[in-house]
Amino acid sequence: MTALQTVFATPVFRMLAGVIGLLGLINASLYPYQSLIGIEVLGLSEPLFALVLVLASAVAVTTSVLLGILSDRWANRRGLALVTALIGVLGAALMVFAPGKASFVLTNGILLPVASSIFGQAFALNRLATQDFPTQREGIQATVRAAMSVTFLVMLVFWTVAFGAGADVMWTYATGGAASLALLVLIWAYWPRDGQTHWQDQPSGLRLGAALAQLARPEVALRLLCLGAVTSSGVLYMILAALVFSETAGRDAADTALYVGMVAGWEVPFMLLLPRYLSHIPRPTLILWGTVLYVSHLVALPFLADSVWIWAMTLPAGLGGVAMLILPISYYQDLMVGRPGTAASMLALQKLVADVMAALAFSAGVAIGGYALTAVLGSTIAILGALGLWLADRGRVTVGA
Repeated sequence: MTALQTVFATPVFRMLAGVIGLLGLINASLYPYQSLIGIEVLGLSEPLFALVLVLASAVAVTTSVLLGILSDRWANRRGLALVTALIGVLGAALMVFAPGKASFVLTNGILLPVASSIFGQAFALNRLATQDFPTQREGIQATVRAAMSVTFLVMLVFWTVAFGAGADVMWTYATGGAASLALLVLIWAYWPRDGQTHWQDQPSGLRLGAALAQLARPEVALRLLCLGAVTSSGVLYMILAALVFSETAGRDAADTALYVGMVAGWEVPFMLLLPRYLSHIPRPTLILWGTVLYVSHLVALPFLADSVWIWAMTLPAGLGGVAMLILPISYYQDLMVGRPGTAASMLALQKLVADVMAALAFSAGVAIGGYALTAVLGSTIAILGALGLWLADRGRVTVGA
């Protein structure tokens, strides 16, 4: 049985694919247009918008780390998932019914970042549920994650058509809110109840200080910084895409949706193919070459935005992006064996590093030389991070027990 067949045949994996798929709808509705709404629609300055990104990362990482550690300590995963999903509904609703600068900061700086921790919680549950499928673990994880790219693409195609018909960009919060509500209902109805699963979910019993000390170990922190640098290129891409297309003659929000959607579209088949190569090529090597491919599209974006060749760059973006989207999940799970919630929280720590690096690259690049220099600076940071991870992982042993 293939990993795809296993996902469709197993209730918990079907549920998780639905959760991740709904997160794709939410992300495609809100994040590609975040900079456009914040800066051009609501009038936030570029430095203030960068501060919102940093605030969002700080909130997301604090919430995810605490929830990850607590879920491992007490194995109370369902209740935590419901609370974070509800907060996501409230965040989207605030921008739908009371849009403005204050609502934007509260929603995008606090509420949505808290809700984003559901991604890590879902893959913590996925890790536990794959105890019965050890040989298919990578394939199941990649298949579940591919659901996000599929729905991300579907939603972006929808917005490409909608913007072409004259839809207001603020309406993206309505679709994001509807998907957030559906996510809450799905978790309430189908997320397994704690203590009633057939797989083992042994509480770690670790106190907060002891768990945090493990995350601060040099061998863990170094790899976290390197992966944060790698994935900062994806954060910077989401910031630059809408801005570059909006300032390019003949381009508009529909082009942004089409471009981001094509990148997501290429990711799906590459995600399903990736597990075949993991037994032959080390993860750090795949991440390094994936980063090189990915940043080629980031550098090209401000230079080719007015050219038909920009659409060709979606191929290396999709292929390279898969390494950054899929591999860190299992990388952290293997790094922190036996603590899936804590491993999942490292995705939020990674996002904090990525967001801070992207914000710094954005602020410095825009101040000195515009969007082109920003893309080059962000790409350099990503490649240095991938190279650092590759060098650090020679002879690595798994951390944790």
